[in-house]
Amino acid sequence: MEIKDRKENKVLNRVEISFSWKHDKKATPSRKEVMDLVRTLEPGSDPDLIVVKDCVTRFGQPLTTGLAYIYESADAMSVEPEYIHKRHEPFRSAKPAEEGDSAEKATEGGDE
Repeated sequence: MEIKDRKENKVLNRVEISFSWKHDKKATPSRKEVMDLVRTLEPGSDPDLIVVKDCVTRFGQPLTTGLAYIYESADAMSVEPEYIHKRHEPFRSAKPAEEGDSAEKATEGGDE
């Protein structure tokens, strides 16, 4: 993967990386593979705070380009639209608040 541009956006508390990835003789990389590689390029980044956007593979070429945003906190990541959060949900680790919600739901109505 080649980093085309790297900017630190202090206003939105994120690092913005524009990348280009040549994947000769391999399939188009998945979003998870891109996120894992971005994580290795930016040491100390939390995988739950990485967002991959505008990921495009050229037809007939083993070249994928895109943008990756690495946020400093979950509060800073709240600027992303809801559909982006849903798109990245399968790649996130379980949050303690969600586990607590499911435990509460399991205990509701059990005294009948």
